[in-house]
Amino acid sequence: MIREAMLYDKLDGNKVRCRVCSHRCIVADGKRGFCRVRENRNGTFYTLIYNTVSSEAVDPIEKKPLFHFYPGTLAYSLGTIGCNFRCEHCQNWTISQIEIDEAYTVEITPEEAVQRALAAGARTIAWTYNEPTIWYEYTYDCAKLAKGAGLATAYITNGYITKEALEHISPYLDAFRVDIKAFTEDFYKKVASAKLGPVLESAKLARELGMHVEVVNLVIPDHNDSSEEIRNLIRWVYENLGAETPVHFTRFHPQYHMSDIIATPIQKLEEAHRIATEEGMKFVYTGNMPGHDHENTYCPACRKLLIRRRMFTMVGYDITPEGTCPRCGEPIPVVGATQDEWSNRSEEMQ
Repeated sequence: MIREAMLYDKLDGNKVRCRVCSHRCIVADGKRGFCRVRENRNGTFYTLIYNTVSSEAVDPIEKKPLFHFYPGTLAYSLGTIGCNFRCEHCQNWTISQIEIDEAYTVEITPEEAVQRALAAGARTIAWTYNEPTIWYEYTYDCAKLAKGAGLATAYITNGYITKEALEHISPYLDAFRVDIKAFTEDFYKKVASAKLGPVLESAKLARELGMHVEVVNLVIPDHNDSSEEIRNLIRWVYENLGAETPVHFTRFHPQYHMSDIIATPIQKLEEAHRIATEEGMKFVYTGNMPGHDHENTYCPACRKLLIRRRMFTMVGYDITPEGTCPRCGEPIPVVGATQDEWSNRSEEMQ
């Protein structure tokens, strides 16, 4: 469905300026923005994908990954077409890097999306698979309805949203799971066709607006994996988002235009975990390594095992109803968790 866009300025000569994403494209009449899904028609800006859905699934929330946000529950996940990045390693390039008419899609209204989420037993609606910011009008309407229906909401995002767009949706957005793909402008320019600065600003703003924030860094050999860069990234997270912010270092696998690069060595991810812990981060995880101990949540004070996971499934939970470690009383920041739901599955946690 085509619908007039939100958050844009009309300029002279029938041009428009988009204010949803940090590219802030100035788009001439008859042209589209960098995302390829927002078009200027006679000086009026339109989204071409309002309720266009390319991907729909019911996933464990841990798959996003969100480890401290309603753990052990389901997320109703939706994706569309297009992206405002051009990542050379994109895992979902078959939907993010193609034209609208090249993909099989269906239409799902915001009302239908909320009903499907509820029918699936999901606790959260998550906009994911490609960048939700370019789907802004639809995600805004969905989020507003979802909150009214008692559902939680989550952006799985590259963080390239503008200040005004994030503030506008913030009353209806609970979680902001943001990729910080690297910690150099050079990487963002060459690999993603974007800039690092706006990503950092949106992550800080999301936290200030009261959203739950988790950070993912995909570690790519010889591109963003130096010890110095990882340490600089973690120091920024510690200083700007806080020591309790969950950080996920995930394993790269050859994809798209980076199919000639090896998978991330496990030792490198373990090194990243060690560096983050040394720098004071309390909840550090490694991903895309099924069965690794760093999938689990431990008390940062006494090291008691608190949440056990197997890949994307939570199989044990031992945090008190007050949100503390049952052994030492350390506060454990987890949104929406209740011990009662897991009391019959906690024997292995003792």
